Amino acid sequence: MKNNTFKLVALTIALVAFTGCADSVSFTKAATMTPVGFSYGLWHGMLLPFAWLVSLFDSDVAIYASYNNGGWYNFGFVIGVGALGNWSITFRNSRER
Repeated sequence: MKNNTFKLVALTIALVAFTGCADSVSFTKAATMTPVGFSYGLWHGMLLPFAWLVSLFDSDVAIYASYNNGGWYNFGFVIGVGALGNWSITFRNSRER
């Protein structure tokens, strides 16, 4: 039980820290920025649940970077969402043991 509590607290701290790393860019500024690629897509994919939750209450928040470079960003985004899903399944399975 003690080990599971530690994992839950560590996960909560990590999630709160990750949400502080989300960037906020206006659409007018995004038009002049250098397009982002795979690594940003990966990061944004992992932040998707938090960005989506915030976007429900703040119309200035988007869950997808509008200044991306296309295919590589999309690939990273999908991998990031998949990695987050894999981690949640692994966490759930470890709690069932």
